[in-house]
Amino acid sequence: MIMFPTHTIDSAPEGSKETLTAVEKAFGFLPNLAGKLAEAPTALDGYITLSGIFTGPKASLSPVEQQVVLLATSAENGCTYCGAAHGLMAHGAGLSRDDVRAVQAGQKISDSKLEALRAFATAVVEDRGWVKEADMEAFLNAGYTHAQVLEVIVGVAVKTITNYTNHIVRPALDDQFADFAVAEQAAE
Repeated sequence: MIMFPTHTIDSAPEGSKETLTAVEKAFGFLPNLAGKLAEAPTALDGYITLSGIFTGPKASLSPVEQQVVLLATSAENGCTYCGAAHGLMAHGAGLSRDDVRAVQAGQKISDSKLEALRAFATAVVEDRGWVKEADMEAFLNAGYTHAQVLEVIVGVAVKTITNYTNHIVRPALDDQFADFAVAEQAAE
């Protein structure tokens, strides 16, 4: 298997050091995924920038809604690393542990509006953007807006970057995310 380095701030290419320092400060540790992305400063900065836009002050989705989008995208893409990381973050944003597990498994969750969001984000990934009219109507009828349709697409794009990266570079799951490991990781 081809192995990608997991950089520290010291070993990272010069163009990644400042961003890795900010990531470590934000998380309190340096996630292995960030260490892998650091190999290409454009990949690391691209992900961090788009993620910041998705969760930034112009976003209309709440923090828990953002996490539902990211977690549902990770589940549909089969990314166990992001599933665990966003399981922790979704729970921290207010999603119950049972609902986190349900989203990780691609199953319905208890809150009907968040379920409409989960189903829509899943449909965007599954249908590669060719979302069925009924899926769009269900999302809008749940109280979401046309602008939020587009925000979901941004969230899917953010997570697709890291989901695909994880599939290729295979970072070890950080201990900090282990409590929310998805079924395949828990069995390893």
